[in-house]
Amino acid sequence: MTVDDTGSGAGADGRGNLPAEPGEPGDPGEDPHPLALRLEQLILGAERRYTPFQAARSAGVSMELASRFWRAMGFADIGQAKALTEADVLALRRLAGLVEAGLLSEAMAVQVARSTGQTTARLAEWQIDSFLEGLTEPPEPGMTRTEVTYPIVELLLPELEEFLVYVWRRQLAASAGRVVQAADDEEMVDRRLAVAFADLVGFTRLTRRMEEEELGELVEAFETTAADLVAARGGRLIKTLGDEVLYAADDAGIAADIALLLVETMSNDETMPELRVGMAFGTVTTRMGDVFGTTVNLASRLTSIAPRDAVLVDSAFAEELIRTGDAPASEAEAAEEAAAAEKEGEEPPKYRFALQPMWQRPVRGLGVVEPWLLTRRNDADG
Repeated sequence: MTVDDTGSGAGADGRGNLPAEPGEPGDPGEDPHPLALRLEQLILGAERRYTPFQAARSAGVSMELASRFWRAMGFADIGQAKALTEADVLALRRLAGLVEAGLLSEAMAVQVARSTGQTTARLAEWQIDSFLEGLTEPPEPGMTRTEVTYPIVELLLPELEEFLVYVWRRQLAASAGRVVQAADDEEMVDRRLAVAFADLVGFTRLTRRMEEEELGELVEAFETTAADLVAARGGRLIKTLGDEVLYAADDAGIAADIALLLVETMSNDETMPELRVGMAFGTVTTRMGDVFGTTVNLASRLTSIAPRDAVLVDSAFAEELIRTGDAPASEAEAAEEAAAAEKEGEEPPKYRFALQPMWQRPVRGLGVVEPWLLTRRNDADG
């Protein structure tokens, strides 16, 4: 729905782009599909009334700022087609009002628009695809899936809207809680986190052998398993990349537990490929829900060299597990502690994880690193 004031336009592509009116630049000369217009009116709850220029003027914002907001939300340029509604005007008014009130800078308002647009675009694509894939037979003979879309959306829209707001509030509360607990202002942006990549082994070869539908089911099963385990154990899923997931945790022990659970779960499923995980601990820059920095790059590099069905961590991650008492500094030290405890008639320390130093090796762009193989200890509780 983004626009500029040059008059250039683009046709609809089904990904947030609004179809141009007949005769507009870029329009092939055909009217928008009638069902598409009905669906749009149902979902937006309003009819097309404004050109982009009219919407910006009605909202009291410049055309330049309106274009920045719309592009940030991920909507295509439509020239000056009459394709916008009262909802578009209200959205512009709200964003501009936050800037005028000094609650957000203009740059921050654009970031809000971009982060919201990117997140909801993927959600909308997934929901429509999933709802239509779930249809086995149309309610009436001869109906196409396209024709079935309208009644499905009509039934689901109010419930999904309420659910979306509920989940967003829950996530916002959790994120705000983490900010409040941060040690200082710098930690709100640059934080010490455990970061992990989990990667399916041999995925490229699978894409050549498997049918598209089978491949899609495998990826969905992997992402679902990973997302469930990460959430249940207290981590945060940052993003999924088809054959790879990226997650983070404030605590190295939590991240380690998740990594080993992922490997164990996947290895017990004969339908899934082998998995490898690389993790690093250190300062991470967070922005728009994503993570950046040397720590993230190191975790990615460790994943690429990790053995099958194994977890590699960097030296900082190993040191953090030792510091928190989750792993012994060495097996020799653990044996000495156990012997001393037995001599005193006390319980020996219970370590959850074991660390085995691997050969130092050069890693592209990061110099020489010392990976550690992470495993569970047999004497650990649970």
